[in-house]
Amino acid sequence: MQGYIYKTELEAVTARTQAASYMSLPNLAGDTLYWVNYNYSGLDDFYYIQYVEGLDLVLGHPSEFKITLPE
Repeated sequence: MQGYIYKTELEAVTARTQAASYMSLPNLAGDTLYWVNYNYSGLDDFYYIQYVEGLDLVLGHPSEFKITLPE
């Protein structure tokens, strides 16, 4: 997966907020709060945001990483 890894939830929230601000969110109707959201990989113990087109303009070049899924 391509995206961004964060060690703390605060770092992930900050990145999500930066992306939302870049897209002028939340919108006036209030029906869209964020452009992207973060997830937590408990087995890997990190937070991450999956890359979407254009996100690199805000958060920089994405990295390639794997998440461990429970069996």
